Amino acid sequence: MDVLYRRVVRIDSERLLAAWRWLGLEGTVLLAALLGDLLIVLPAAFDNVGPKGRDLLLLPGIFAICGCALWARKRPAEAAFAASGVLVASTMLISVTDASAYSALLSNLSLSETVAGLELAFFCVSRSSVPVAFFAVSSLVVTSLFAVVRRPHGGYLGRDLVPTLLLGLVLLVAVIVTGMRFRKHGEPRKPTGLAGLLRDQWPLTGALCLPLFLDLYRLLTIGVRAFPLALCAVAAAATAVLTTRHPLRAGLGLAGVILASGPAAVFAGRHLSFASQPLLLIEIVAGLVAVVHLVRHVAVVRSWPVIAVLSAAVGVTSAIDELADGGSLGSLRTLFAAGLLLLGMAVAIGLYLRARDSERARVVEAAVTEAQTSERMALARELHDVVAHHVTGIVVQAQAAKLTGAQNPALALEALDRIEEAGTGALTAMRRLVRSMRSHAEDTQQATTDLAADLRRLVEDGHHGVRTEVALRLPGGVPQEVGRSALRLVQESLTNVGKHATGVTCVWVLAEVVGGELHLKVQNDGKPGGPPPGEGQGSWRSGGYGLVGMRERVELLHGRLVAGPVPGGWLVEAWLPLEASTVE
Repeated sequence: MDVLYRRVVRIDSERLLAAWRWLGLEGTVLLAALLGDLLIVLPAAFDNVGPKGRDLLLLPGIFAICGCALWARKRPAEAAFAASGVLVASTMLISVTDASAYSALLSNLSLSETVAGLELAFFCVSRSSVPVAFFAVSSLVVTSLFAVVRRPHGGYLGRDLVPTLLLGLVLLVAVIVTGMRFRKHGEPRKPTGLAGLLRDQWPLTGALCLPLFLDLYRLLTIGVRAFPLALCAVAAAATAVLTTRHPLRAGLGLAGVILASGPAAVFAGRHLSFASQPLLLIEIVAGLVAVVHLVRHVAVVRSWPVIAVLSAAVGVTSAIDELADGGSLGSLRTLFAAGLLLLGMAVAIGLYLRARDSERARVVEAAVTEAQTSERMALARELHDVVAHHVTGIVVQAQAAKLTGAQNPALALEALDRIEEAGTGALTAMRRLVRSMRSHAEDTQQATTDLAADLRRLVEDGHHGVRTEVALRLPGGVPQEVGRSALRLVQESLTNVGKHATGVTCVWVLAEVVGGELHLKVQNDGKPGGPPPGEGQGSWRSGGYGLVGMRERVELLHGRLVAGPVPGGWLVEAWLPLEASTVE
């Protein structure tokens, strides 16, 4: 019974992890917006304003348009037109029932409707033909304007249509430009800079969107005076994501953002709308994230001064806010105790994750050592089975020649002939053994200066009868160590397709240089037909070079590797720096 329970729990956790990966960056941001709407609508539905539960009529439209945004990944145009119909129907329902249309970034449009509309427009521009994208995006714009004008004004922004039109225009232009950039390259390229970091850290990005959306919802009800504070909120979210790559500099930057938010809050008259909360919610969450990453990734001597600067910035900003709001020293002591508690929790989480990282590194090292030992044992068995009997024959013939050579030289000459034949056979067997072990690695271990030609030859020789499409955008002069690793990763990915995937009709191989990194992507449309790579007796593990070995090769170059199931197949994706990177 216990075994069955563990198996069910493992299956459920695998399904939950697969669903989480399927959401991706767009899905997590949309989920954060949906949670924000629920936190806004549910309390308002049962307050003392209006009939109880009337505001729950907003939820069907919110859930429906979120479903359309998820559907847009496969059918962007159809999803956009369906979302337009959902907006019209939801607007009519809200108008008839006189429910409150809560404003967020845009007047009379909820967080989910705004985020879903932007994602729908992006997918239409990047994946649909120009005429279809034009009509789909136009329908979204028209129905959004209809909702803004027709719905009862539930927020302060509803009194003035101009800010909504300007902000909506800016967001629409940004989404169209981004979609056209993806469309121009024919397929999604790996973003660079902050955009690339946001996509790489999509779980953290989605988690930060919820407090950011809630803060923006409250700030925009104040008006234009809250604009500097809104910029501080966005900057705090951005620096929180940057702490995953540059914890020291991002921590100091976050301290500066927190200090700037104090005067910005006083200018916005924040004490009139935010009760006794001294910091924005996103600033609190960003501070916790920064402390966790500082403790986890940086040495104590370097991390604690930055943590002290962050704590001082929080204290100064809290004091400014309390003095502007007429607070007392007693309230500051309460805030100090609360801040100390949160700091202790963040430090504890960072220490736990640091210990887990060390344990994981030891496990990976042990796995690599075990794989190397297995290879050595296999080589020893092969040498014994293939070569040892030839060497034994040579020894026996030599002993016989010594015994009979003095009495019968003719027998000694015959023994020497047999020794020569045995030696030749031993050398032939040894060469055959070495050639058999290197047959799958000769092309990859010796990369030429033309990586594109090497990859084409590798794909032609190792496609396993599956149609393979290759897209190469590689300049000359790729470093030898990067070229060897790239060839090895592509070869192992193609080998895995041939041995494990079922129902494969096509494999896509992409190699390009983006932002100083070599980007490799091997994806197929099949279904896993055996143990996952690197587990059990899969092709990678049987060759002594499983997923552990792939990650080790990538980590040696300070790169990144992603391998796992994706909607419609299996994906292996790696980014290898062209120059040696340094760890902060």
